[in-house]
Amino acid sequence: MSAPDLGAPASAFLAASGFTPDEMTGTRVTGTLELGPDQHTPWGVVHGGVYCTAIESAASIGASVAVADRGQFAVGVNNSTDFLRPVTSGRLDVLAEPVQQGRTLQLWLVTLTRADDGKVVARGQVRLQNVPLPG
Repeated sequence: MSAPDLGAPASAFLAASGFTPDEMTGTRVTGTLELGPDQHTPWGVVHGGVYCTAIESAASIGASVAVADRGQFAVGVNNSTDFLRPVTSGRLDVLAEPVQQGRTLQLWLVTLTRADDGKVVARGQVRLQNVPLPG
């Protein structure tokens, strides 16, 4: 099996989250998160799982790009996300950058900020393990 095409359309799950990656390198991933009623809890605010999904996805993309030339990809082994502000709708900017990139493990920090005023809505750290591509 070859490495996944990071330019391919998102899975239905990722598309439903509203996350769209833009820049995808082994040291930086950016993108946007479009939020609205489709991502709400019953109380009318965006579900925290949406933030976890964007954070895990951005970190996994960057970490996997970083090790692709070694025939590897990265899988999340821990995701710790802090929810700082409730949001009901709008666009968030996503920025993921590595804190540490080792031979077997990586640690990425991902920040979600409101596009309209730059205030941080959530941030997360994702620890990933570098593993061989299947096949």
